[in-house]
Amino acid sequence: MEQPKTEELGHVDDEKWVYDSSVDHRGRVPLRASTGVWRASLFVIAIEFSERLCNFGIATSLIIYLTKEIHQDLKTAARSVNNWSGVTTIMPLLGGFLADAYLGQFSTVLVSSIIYLMGLLLLTMSREISSLKPCDAEVCDQPRKIHEVVFFIAIYLISIGTGGHKPSLESFGADQFDDDQPVERRKKMSYFNWWSSALCCGLLLGVTVIVYVQDHVSWGVADLILTAVMATTIVIFCAGRPFYRYRIPTGSPLTPMLQVFVAAIAKRNLPHPSNASELYEVPKSQKTQGRLLFHTDKLKFLDKAAIVEEKNVPLAEQRSPWRLATITKVEELKLILNMIPIWLASLPFGVCAAQASTFFIKQGTTLDRKIANGFLIPPASIFSLTAIGIIVTVTIYDKILVPVLRRVTGNERGIKILQRIGIGMIFSVLSMVVAALVERKRLRIVEENPQTGSISMSVFWLAPQFVIIGIGDGFTLVGLQEYFYDQVPDSMRSLGIAFYLSVIGAANFISSLLITVVDHVTGKGGKSWFGTDLNSSRLDNFYWLLAAMTAANLFNYVVLARRYSYKNVQRRASVTVSNCSEADGVGSMA
Repeated sequence: MEQPKTEELGHVDDEKWVYDSSVDHRGRVPLRASTGVWRASLFVIAIEFSERLCNFGIATSLIIYLTKEIHQDLKTAARSVNNWSGVTTIMPLLGGFLADAYLGQFSTVLVSSIIYLMGLLLLTMSREISSLKPCDAEVCDQPRKIHEVVFFIAIYLISIGTGGHKPSLESFGADQFDDDQPVERRKKMSYFNWWSSALCCGLLLGVTVIVYVQDHVSWGVADLILTAVMATTIVIFCAGRPFYRYRIPTGSPLTPMLQVFVAAIAKRNLPHPSNASELYEVPKSQKTQGRLLFHTDKLKFLDKAAIVEEKNVPLAEQRSPWRLATITKVEELKLILNMIPIWLASLPFGVCAAQASTFFIKQGTTLDRKIANGFLIPPASIFSLTAIGIIVTVTIYDKILVPVLRRVTGNERGIKILQRIGIGMIFSVLSMVVAALVERKRLRIVEENPQTGSISMSVFWLAPQFVIIGIGDGFTLVGLQEYFYDQVPDSMRSLGIAFYLSVIGAANFISSLLITVVDHVTGKGGKSWFGTDLNSSRLDNFYWLLAAMTAANLFNYVVLARRYSYKNVQRRASVTVSNCSEADGVGSMA
C-alpha cells in the first residue's frame, strides 16, 4: 500500500490516514479504517480485565490472609496491605517513564505482564507445594519462614509487573483514538468511563468468584485460576498487534524540561517580551511530530527560555536546546508544574479510598454474613458493592449526564475534569461519616453483648459506605485518570497515568503512616484507637478524623481548581480553533 509522506501533512485526506505521530505495526502511517479506536482498544481492555481480576482477588483478601494464615495483628496487617498497595501504585512511575522514553507502550505491557505472570505462578506454588505452605498442620501459631519469604516475593513481583502494566496499558488504549479527529475524540472521552467499567467487572469477579474459591476451596486453586486467566489474556493482547497504533519512544521526557529550566536561568536578566509573538516556536509547516501548544501567561519566568537573544545572529547558531526552547516546550513544563498542587490535593481522597480494602473488609469479618439458605458471604465480597457503585455511576454519567450537560454548558466533556474530581471528593467525605456512624453502632452492640460481639449485626450495614465510596470513585478516580492522561505533554502519557496511580500509592503510604502516628498519640493518652482486634479499637474516631481532614482539603482543592489553566492545544490546519481556553483543554471545532 502506498504511504503518504509526512511532509504532505496539510494536503492529504485526514479521514483516511492518522497523523498524530503514531505508526502501525510495520512502522508506517496508520490507516484509519483498519487501526485504532474500539477494534484495537478492546484487546487492551481484555488484558486489563484480567489484571484487575487478579489484583482485587489478591488485594481485597490480603488483610484476611495476613491475619489468619501469617498471624499478623490488625495494625501490622493493615500496614502490610498499605505498604504493598503503595508500592504497587508507586512503581508505575518507573514503568511509565521507561515506556515513554525507551521501550514503548506495547513492549512495556508485554514484559511487565510476563513478570506479573511469574508472580502469580510463585504465589500459587507458595500455597500448593507442601514445603512452601504456611503450616505443617491444619492449625499453627506461626507460619513457616520460607512461606513468608516466598509469599512476599510473589506479591511484590506482582507489584513490579503492575508497575509497567498499568500506566502503559491504559495510555496505550487511549492512544488508539485520534485527538484531532472529532468522531474519535468523542469516543476517547467515553473510553475512560468504559475502561473503568471493565476494570470494575474484573473487580466484581475478583471479590466474588475468586474470593469464594479462596474461602470454600483453597487459596492455591484461586491462584491457579488467576494464573490461567492472565496467561490467556496475554495471548489475546498479542493477537491484537496488527490493529494497534503505536507511539515511537522519543527519549527521556524529563530532559526537555530540564533544558527549559537551564535556558530560562541562563537568560534570567533579559527583559520579558511584551508580546508572545516575540517568543520562539517551530513553524507549523515544519512541525511533523507532536502538537503545538498556545502560550499562557502563568509562570512567566519560564518564558525567557523561548526568547531569541540576538535577531542579527543566525538562529542556527543559538538553537541549542539548552539555550533556546520553543513555546510548546515551555508550556509543557508549565503543565507539569501546574499539576503538582492538584496531585497533592488529591491525596486525602486516596487515603479515604484505602480504608475500603483494609478496615472496611476487616469489619465485615465480625458481622453476620449469612444470607438465604445459610450461605456465608466471604468478607472481601462485600467490596463488590464499591464496583457496582462505580459501574452505575459511570454508566449514568456517560449516557445521561454528559449529553445533558453538553447542551447546558457547551463543554464537550459536559463539565470540567476538575469539577468531576471535586464531586467525587464530596462523596469520600460522606463515606467516612457513614463509616464512623456504622462502626460506632457496631461497637455499641459489642459493649452490650460482649460474649457474642457484633455477630447479630448484618454485614449489609456496611453496604452504604462501600456504595458511597464507589460513587466517589466513579467521579474522582475516573476523572483523575482522564486528567493526568489529558493534561500532560503528549510525550508523557504513560507517565501521566503513572501520576494518577501514584496518588493512590502515596495515599496508601500516608494511610500507613497516619495509623502509626495516631496509634502512638492516642496510646500515650490512654487506650489506643488501634487495638489488637477491632473490638478493642476505635475505628469510628479514625474515620471521623479522615472525614475532617478530607473536608478541610476540599476547600483547598476548590480554590486550586478555579485557578487552574487547562492544556491549550493548536489543532491541525484542517481544524479551526475558535476558543482554545475551553475548560476541557480540547478547543472548539469550527
